[in-house]
Amino acid sequence: MSRMLMMAGCVLLVCAAAHAEDGQYTPLFNGKNLDGWTPKFCTRAAGENYRDTFCVKDGLLTIDYSKWHKFRGEYGHLFYKTPYSHYRLRATYRFIGEQLPDGPGWAWRNNGLMLHSQPPQAMAVDQEFPNSIEVQLLGNKRGPDERKIRHTANLCTPGTQVILWGKLFTPHCVSSKSKDYFGDGWVTVEVEVRGSESIRHIVDGEVVLEYTKPQLDDGTLLDKGYIAIQAESHATQFKAIEIMPLED
Repeated sequence: MSRMLMMAGCVLLVCAAAHAEDGQYTPLFNGKNLDGWTPKFCTRAAGENYRDTFCVKDGLLTIDYSKWHKFRGEYGHLFYKTPYSHYRLRATYRFIGEQLPDGPGWAWRNNGLMLHSQPPQAMAVDQEFPNSIEVQLLGNKRGPDERKIRHTANLCTPGTQVILWGKLFTPHCVSSKSKDYFGDGWVTVEVEVRGSESIRHIVDGEVVLEYTKPQLDDGTLLDKGYIAIQAESHATQFKAIEIMPLED
């Protein structure tokens, strides 16, 4: 390859990197209502906001269980209307209150960003989770002397698989290397998604987990899909959910 071609290639790479860093985030949540979002609960049809679980309170996108008495596996998801392929996603979240009675132990202070997801209308009525790549969001509240470490920005794979550490990863979840976040403060997580090529989880400016070739269990590569958040029995609030499109 000539020196001129090499220099041109380097310029293109620099321009792509600058675009990713200098681009503007735009909100997916408008701070007023759920326009552009569709709920889907297990045992319910797409579009039914079961017990008004997804709502807006004081300008915050809230998963609210005040109208529930106990949890019987009615896992819920809230999907944004547009599928995306190459982008950077930024979400600021916190957990509030206590977990709903009979919620599974693993769902305590647990939510998630579902990426490359199937659309809500394609889910079976009794399907608990969409086929997607989940950036698992966890919180902690135990004291430092009795704590069990809970990383955030982990990976879970409902109906999917990825290439991790150079090989096909088939277990359901793997932890990131993020620090443990205690209390009720806000936590910001970013995710850089490059179609079916690679996904990086970023917390406090540090890449805490990365992998390649997101795919369905049958090996079909996932190049794009919908973005969703969860309702898994613990009340959660999102102050912002924002997106920055990236060049292919």
